[in-house]
Amino acid sequence: MFEIFEHTADQGLRVRAPSVPELFQDAARGLSSLLAPNLDQVRLLQERTISLDSNDREYLLLDWLQELLYAFETERLVFADFQVVLLDSSLRATCRGEQFDAERHGAGTEVKAITYHGLTIRRQCDGWLAELIVDI
Repeated sequence: MFEIFEHTADQGLRVRAPSVPELFQDAARGLSSLLAPNLDQVRLLQERTISLDSNDREYLLLDWLQELLYAFETERLVFADFQVVLLDSSLRATCRGEQFDAERHGAGTEVKAITYHGLTIRRQCDGWLAELIVDI
């Protein structure tokens, strides 16, 4: 589950999930919902595999979201389905989506960058929580 919150001139993303892989999946859906508000209209026509390594879980989340933003900015790909596997310090994910269509997907927020500001991942009694700020 994710929610978007206001942060000064930026947007925040708060994600709660029962496991870390689901946290990364929901964070990706949160970012995609900023880019394409009608995320349920995204067809799963294209598939992309992303592999990343980092010794720090927060930086791995940051790198993961930056990869998705890069695919949107350079290829206009918006993803709506994510299968994430985390092993030690690596991430391997399969992302499914299609070319962005503003008419069908909605005119989203222009995200300039995923920031380090406020980036946290922490365990809670009922699962995991992540918070981060995106520069808009």
